[in-house]
Amino acid sequence: MKPQLLKISKSPAQSFSVRHDWKPNMNNKFHYHPEAELIHFVKGKGSQFIGDSISEFQSGDLILVGANLPHYWRFDEDFTATDSTNYADLKVVHFSEKFLGEHFLNLPENKSIRDILDKARRGIRIEGKNKKNVTEILGYMLKTEGTDRIIYMIQALLEIAKCDKLELLSSVGYSSVTEDMGNDRIKDVYDYTFANFRNRIELKEIADVARISPNSFCRYFKSFTQKTYSQFLTEIKVGQACKLLIDNRLNIKQVCYESGFNNFTSFHKCFKGITGKSPLSYQREFTAS
Repeated sequence: MKPQLLKISKSPAQSFSVRHDWKPNMNNKFHYHPEAELIHFVKGKGSQFIGDSISEFQSGDLILVGANLPHYWRFDEDFTATDSTNYADLKVVHFSEKFLGEHFLNLPENKSIRDILDKARRGIRIEGKNKKNVTEILGYMLKTEGTDRIIYMIQALLEIAKCDKLELLSSVGYSSVTEDMGNDRIKDVYDYTFANFRNRIELKEIADVARISPNSFCRYFKSFTQKTYSQFLTEIKVGQACKLLIDNRLNIKQVCYESGFNNFTSFHKCFKGITGKSPLSYQREFTAS
């Protein structure tokens, strides 16, 4: 299923879009747009597709989707039936990361906002003590215009950046890794891994890329990413498998080998361990949408 580019409209007098939707269009497809999207499901329930992640959403959920990250929300029938007394209630903001100008995010004071927008490129479910503050700010944004609305937008991003519980939704293998790319060593490791994950990567080989010893590399990578390199490599492979399954051009066995796995049993185990679904179930959920 190839994502479609969606054009987001806004008033000529506004730098970003804020909407309160009741009974929104339920027939939208897997899509993306250059604007980031902050959405609060005041009322609604169903399945959400963000990058290569498939999970459930429900009333009260608050999601931040980064620029150009494909996504789609499929509401349960209770919210789509023409004779239903139930209805979806959403508050949605679409904004360019550069709506405050080219240099705003590069200011040292704005590092926390820049970091949260980088993380949003994988999609974020926002929980924790600051979540309520963000949903209240969305309500204020709908009632204001001009500079006040811009200030509320900045406050919402700051509150998200301070949240003590953020869940990254799409796998690191689906989208380009942007977190902490100022570190040349880890960037070289990421670039090499994405270019060579289909082949067997030896520890000494990747340690040489990082220009440190194998033992030092293991400690370095885990301290930087909070996971082992083996875990990271598996995520990359599963992320690639998800892309191929969504495209629906290869059979499951072909997807296995094209993703860098050497045998189907290992592929099935790793895929289910990360996504919670078998490759076939995962593919059927996407193609059914």
